[in-house]
Amino acid sequence: MSAAAPAQVIAIPSKRRNVEIAPPDRIDDDAYLGQYIPLHYHGQMLADEARLSAFQEAIEKLVPEGSHVVELGGGTGVLSYFASKKARKVTCIERIPHVAAAARRLIELNGASHKVRVFEGDARTFVPDEPADVVICDMLHAALVRDKQIAVIEDFKARHEAHFGRAIPIVIPEATILAVQPVFQPYEFSGGFTAPVPLFYQAGNPHTPTVELGAPEVYAIVEYARETPVDFVFDRLMTIDTAGTINALRFVTKNVVGIYPKEARTSDWHMSYLSIPLPEPITVQAGERIRVRFQYEAGASMQSLGNAISATPWRRTR
Repeated sequence: MSAAAPAQVIAIPSKRRNVEIAPPDRIDDDAYLGQYIPLHYHGQMLADEARLSAFQEAIEKLVPEGSHVVELGGGTGVLSYFASKKARKVTCIERIPHVAAAARRLIELNGASHKVRVFEGDARTFVPDEPADVVICDMLHAALVRDKQIAVIEDFKARHEAHFGRAIPIVIPEATILAVQPVFQPYEFSGGFTAPVPLFYQAGNPHTPTVELGAPEVYAIVEYARETPVDFVFDRLMTIDTAGTINALRFVTKNVVGIYPKEARTSDWHMSYLSIPLPEPITVQAGERIRVRFQYEAGASMQSLGNAISATPWRRTR
């Protein structure tokens, strides 16, 4: 497949701020994630059966026959390939040159080049040559930090409506549910080395040594076809179920990739849990309440979120 023409660019003012709420130590995460995932990471994403099966089912059920699908941040093009089975046309935008080239090669290898066009360009400034019926975007990260899922989708929706005069009816995934939970997270590693650092681990893995000391509480439900939040703010009293020491907050991220009202079910993808250590551990008793606080901007750095969290015992004043 030959290289597609340069992507059309339309400048639309963004509603999003260019600063993070939580303080300093900024890291240029754009150099690592968002639209900047090099090809050698995509093999792991392709091997994630939970991710791919959820997206495949949602695309099969939600993409209308004969529609135009736009994928933002297409990577290897696998989701565009799924969409090509139902769509009349698929427009795939990928920023990294060598990944875009790989996507063209893989789309042709899988017999979908007659429907899928891969553009090399920035999803944040891209406008397709005709209106989109469906938008697919998997720039997802635990707690919706680092990756630019919300920023890219919101900016694309604004450009699309300004250019074509119509909103996008379907966005895949449809929603993300964010929750937080007080836990004890072991931070002792081989050789007796203690290191309280952010940890990722498989959701639902029964062999994870994390001790849950309270129930997870939802702090945001993001619906991508609607206006999405820029900031996430949490300041609540959480009840402790089990006595112990809280030394971390666990962030739970559930992506509702597809919603099927007639079947009364959804296709879900639970991302890896993310445990971030507290500045100071606190000892708690069952039935006690603690005040948990944090705030961060969607797509902010991991360090920004880590600097923003706190948990303190709550004492009722007479």
